Parts: sequence; C-alpha cells; structure tokens
Amino acid sequence: MPKQETSSQYPWFAVRVKFRHEKAVSTALRMKGYVEFLPLRRGLQRHGNRYRSVDLPLFPTYVFCRFDPLDRLPILTTPGVFSIVGTAKTPVPVDEEELSAVRVMTASGVRTEPWPFLHVGDQAYIEEGPLRGIRGILQRSRNQNHLVISITLLQRSLAVEIDPSWISPSIQKTACA
Repeated sequence: MPKQETSSQYPWFAVRVKFRHEKAVSTALRMKGYVEFLPLRRGLQRHGNRYRSVDLPLFPTYVFCRFDPLDRLPILTTPGVFSIVGTAKTPVPVDEEELSAVRVMTASGVRTEPWPFLHVGDQAYIEEGPLRGIRGILQRSRNQNHLVISITLLQRSLAVEIDPSWISPSIQKTACA
C-alpha cells in the first residue's frame, strides 16, 4: 500500500471513472493511501419539484491521482475505475501547472464552472486577487470577464469569473478593450 509521503513524488494522472462515481472513487483511492484530487463546484440538482445545492465534479468522469505509473494495478482494480488516461497502454501525466491552476481556482472560493475547451484566445496573467499567479485565456461572456484554464490532456476547460483589475496591465489593454 502506498504512503501519502511517497506517492506525492509521482506525477498526477487522470483516472477515468464511471459517471456519478467520482466521489466514491476519490474516497476509495484515498483509503488505499493515494494522493487524489477531485475538483468540485457548487451546483443545483433537481429532486422532484425542488432544487438543492450539491457539490458536482468540475470534470465529470475524471479523478486525478498521484501514483507510480509502473504500479497501476491497484488503481485499475478500484471499483468504478475504467482506465487511466494515456496513449496506447501508457499513462500520460497531467501538466503540473494546469492542475495547480485548477487547485488554486477551486480553493479560491470564486465561482468556477466547466467551459468548452479552447485552443486560441488572448493569454492573461492574474497579478492580483485570490487567483494570483494563474495563467489562462481571457474570454468575455454575458458582459463578464472569465479566465479559462484548460487541462490539455483531457481536452476540458474551466472558467472563473474575474475582476478586470486582477489582470496584468499589459495584457488587460489588449484583452479587455
């Protein structure tokens, strides 16, 4: 069984899981001693004629986990796990900077939501506020500025609403004009 201290030396991998089993898989991996990460957002879920507030995965059907790619059988035998994202049969690590940005966004308390994956756009760097140090793509939607960050391996993106004053001044002039 891996220990938390030793598994943190390994890169992050995306584990593809059964739909609506993200929390159970995340808990099972943690119980096995792995360092896992399941980014969540607050959302509404309908029950009959009522709505209730629930935590929903930002990346449905994915959980992130640190582990030795040469010893992946304990991950693959976890109930609810389909596969590890990679090419052929080789797991491909998630970009550390991209996942770090997701961690900062979810911990900031700022409303974060799934967003269509983007390939082009104006790069932005956040210099102020709770998201300081994050790079992403600046988008404008519904008269609001959003910083979009992507997990390239998954071809998925997240958007967080930002204050224009948080953006680096040199980028703010071209992106928010």
